[in-house]
Amino acid sequence: MDVRRQKFMVLGVSKSGEAVAEYLLKCGGQVCIHDDNKGKKTEKTIEKLCALGAVEVEENELMNTAINTDILVLSPGVPIDHPLAVAFKRAKKSVVGETEIAARLFKGLSVAVTGTNGKTTTVSMIEKVLKDSGFHALACGNIGTPMIGIMNEPADVVAVAEISSFQLETLNSLCPHIAVILNVTEDHLNRHYNMENYIFLKRKLLKNLTESEWAVLNYDDPIVRSFADGLKARVAWISLREQVDGAYFKDGELCYEKERILSADQMLVSGAHNVYNALAAIACAKILGVETELLAGSLQGFKGIKHRVEGVGMVDGVTYVDDSKGTNVDATLKAVECMKNETVLLLGGKDKGYDYHPLFAGLKRGKVVQAILYGENRYSLLTAARAVGFEKLSVCPTFHEAVALARLVARSGQTVLLSPASASFDEFSGYEERGDRFCEFVRGLERNGSEKVASQPQCADAE
Repeated sequence: MDVRRQKFMVLGVSKSGEAVAEYLLKCGGQVCIHDDNKGKKTEKTIEKLCALGAVEVEENELMNTAINTDILVLSPGVPIDHPLAVAFKRAKKSVVGETEIAARLFKGLSVAVTGTNGKTTTVSMIEKVLKDSGFHALACGNIGTPMIGIMNEPADVVAVAEISSFQLETLNSLCPHIAVILNVTEDHLNRHYNMENYIFLKRKLLKNLTESEWAVLNYDDPIVRSFADGLKARVAWISLREQVDGAYFKDGELCYEKERILSADQMLVSGAHNVYNALAAIACAKILGVETELLAGSLQGFKGIKHRVEGVGMVDGVTYVDDSKGTNVDATLKAVECMKNETVLLLGGKDKGYDYHPLFAGLKRGKVVQAILYGENRYSLLTAARAVGFEKLSVCPTFHEAVALARLVARSGQTVLLSPASASFDEFSGYEERGDRFCEFVRGLERNGSEKVASQPQCADAE
């Protein structure tokens, strides 16, 4: 791709859109920009990009860009069926994402991770293990730093990229040395319409792999296991149930190809989901030649990530746990499984098209003594809960009211868990802001309470 000879239209100037527009401008490309959502942050970004040479396109001029522009670059938050994307396709012009442009230009070694849950933790684990072992590894993609943002790194950089289903909609050129698929469960159906489309997108990560690349796949997930059929790449499996060719869990130990790496109880993070994440990191590290002693030591020091089953405080004997990143049913059920004590659960936000019946069926078997439903989808949650006979419920309009009610309901020795099984966009800019607001609430309680912050949540040991 000769950027200097192309005219680009960047639709959406979030972190990804801003980064790709800035990169294209610095490379001499012509760049038009537009964002459907107007706000102070958006306006500031547009002002910055225009100062660098971009041209803002007003809404009434958008469709003309399909005629006068070569390539449409969609930010991940913009769906592939956006009217402008449809117009570009009808004009037989290219519709790509920031990650697609990065994939076309990036020449270094890459490890790409996707899956419904565990992506961010696994990418963070892999980055830490590789850095601790002497690699110049950088986490990028959906985790925070767009992949285009590492294009100017030295040639020895290893890009450890988190790849979401939104990014996969416009991603066709990526061929990572190692592609990791952790799991596939129901998510983002309000965007992808049905599970068939969602599964297709997750499988796209493997489409360019050849005999010289690797796929790290979850043997215990029937959908992911089926992805190995017809695959050219070599496969390293991960499993908690079987002694597979790859990384597996046996008798409390995490192993790779019959070699013990470390015990689960040596890890600071707990829960079966974190064992899966660690097994994926182990498989990637061993493929890249990391020595066992370095690998084990690095995983032992991994402290987890913000907003993912993170203990944030204890007030009057009640432990508060932030799992704001638990934005789907499967993630919330996994977080609840981690809780040792009776739990007051905060659920709700913006609907993502889920069937919530399995959520409440699972909660009936767990330690949730009260579910507080809030946000835009609170009545959808309430309907599903009642349909399966889950009656330990309260309903609040807003997040703030729900957290305040949890404070009143929870008793000493119990846990308040924020794991919403929903997106945050009804009240917040993202799960990070929602989690930060929860943490601020707990800190406010601590300033007026009697007990100090608990550094770790009370989680059950991995099984």
